[in-house]
Amino acid sequence: MPARTRLAALLTLVIAAGVGLSGCAGAVALDPAADATDPSCAEVIVRLPDTVADLPRRETDAQATGAWGDPAAVLLHCGVTPPGPTTLPCDNVNGVDWIRDDSNAPTYTFTTFGRTPAVEIVLDSEAASSSSTLVDLANAVSVIPQTQQCLSLDDGTGTSTGTPVPIPAD
Repeated sequence: MPARTRLAALLTLVIAAGVGLSGCAGAVALDPAADATDPSCAEVIVRLPDTVADLPRRETDAQATGAWGDPAAVLLHCGVTPPGPTTLPCDNVNGVDWIRDDSNAPTYTFTTFGRTPAVEIVLDSEAASSSSTLVDLANAVSVIPQTQQCLSLDDGTGTSTGTPVPIPAD
């Protein structure tokens, strides 16, 4: 094979490899949750919106995940272990109960309460609004049936602990 032909073949191979790799560069690298294969997660993922908190959706490389923003400011994992009773605050947004963990602020973690499998959102609050994010994701997440809901103890007993506890959903 003449040197010129080998050079052309090598150049074509390098260009093809570069194009193939550039297609993968845009995907957000995530790990799937333990129960990502649960069929309910597929129902959530097909309903994810194209934008969340005005951030565009990104491709991810793991099953039952979602990401929005560049760099990714909102990450979603379906199939995480459902939380039990906790002292963390519980927020109801458009009919979905979310346990809020702000221990890594300004990064917040929200996990659905009373739904199996659970959905977890990790949010950079400096890049996206938590209220907009949870509103935008409520329709997708609500396809997983709610079997329990948060109730603050002060709602039922007159005490003011603010601790969410599970009660059967109506």
